[in-house]
Amino acid sequence: MSAQGSAAADSAFVRTYTLTRGRTQPRHLLGLETVLDSGPGRAGPGKAEECEQILALCQEHRRSVAELAGRLGRPVTAVKVLVSDLLDADALVVPVTAPYAASDTGADSRPSSQLLAALSAGLRRKWPDAIAYPQAG
Repeated sequence: MSAQGSAAADSAFVRTYTLTRGRTQPRHLLGLETVLDSGPGRAGPGKAEECEQILALCQEHRRSVAELAGRLGRPVTAVKVLVSDLLDADALVVPVTAPYAASDTGADSRPSSQLLAALSAGLRRKWPDAIAYPQAG
């Protein structure tokens, strides 16, 4: 790596470090697939520019943690720390979808495939050494 490339990498690392105030662990358990929506709260004074960008993106429509990290060009861990701060301020919320949102119109009363995939991912994370069952095709 050239000296210029090394300096740029060091600068990005320092920026990420200051962005999260040296924190490397979010206070909330967030997966890459965690979907976020804007909430009633505000980011508060002194928050990083990236917090405002996260809020603006989530106000457009719901976004996953992975999508936010990609759009901001920041490491996922740093984005999780910022999202955690915004969750604490109620500026973001994790929407809970009704898994059995049956209506009087005869809608399908089964849980959505997105909900089942999120549940499966969470269980695999919690118990990675559990017996793997074949998936239905």
